[in-house]
Amino acid sequence: MSEPVAVHADPVKADFQGGQYAVEGTLVPQLVFHLSGSEAVFFEHHTLLWKDAATEITLKKLPGGLKRKIAGLDFFMTRAHGPGRIAFSHDSPGKVVTLPIQPGHELHVREHMFLAATDNLDYTFERVKGVRNMLFGGSGLFVDKFKSSGGEALVWLHGSGDLFEITLDAGEQLDVEAGAWLYKDSSVQMEAVTMGLKTGLMGGGGKLTWNRFTGPGRLCLQTMFMMPIAAAEGAGGNIVQGAEIGGGLAAGAKIMGGLLRG
Repeated sequence: MSEPVAVHADPVKADFQGGQYAVEGTLVPQLVFHLSGSEAVFFEHHTLLWKDAATEITLKKLPGGLKRKIAGLDFFMTRAHGPGRIAFSHDSPGKVVTLPIQPGHELHVREHMFLAATDNLDYTFERVKGVRNMLFGGSGLFVDKFKSSGGEALVWLHGSGDLFEITLDAGEQLDVEAGAWLYKDSSVQMEAVTMGLKTGLMGGGGKLTWNRFTGPGRLCLQTMFMMPIAAAEGAGGNIVQGAEIGGGLAAGAKIMGGLLRG
């Protein structure tokens, strides 16, 4: 099996069908669009950094709104229409990568890593079931899915820390800490794996949970991530960042975190 290779995401400026985009900065980079007005880009509203007053913003409704709300996610995406400029960023050090998606190809992305995409992408999501996976694995409630609906499309992601990509052959497997993956091809299968730890014949122990990925296809890893229980403490127990569990589950995660730390 090949080893993961570093993804270099240097500052870049390039043209696309809707105008021009640029990735600027190094620690917490920004993604800037100069929109011509012929095409729109869509995004999650909390990633907006700044925009020209003339840049128009509209809503892009999503299916399954109630399920998303229960999980602490948005009912809708937001569209930006030119002419004008608009910029996006995330709130952690990392890298912004530009990924082309060919017609018929589907890309799966860890939730809340998405910055923006061209409007010719179809967007859906998949719920990752299992309370253990939600609370302790950190893989989140949803996996975002992007598929080209006509012509080559582009999606921009923010990966936390450094990024490494590996291409798995058919049947090859890689175990990854559940918070440490960024995107994968739809052909790569993912499952949660839990292993119990024992301290002795009669002694108790803890458990380790990770995601097992099976090829063929690409898989991208990120080196910086936040465990959901620690994130709940940082957010005052209102939101479990990384797993983004809403309502009673968020409160439960905070209580569990306190118990586990004694």
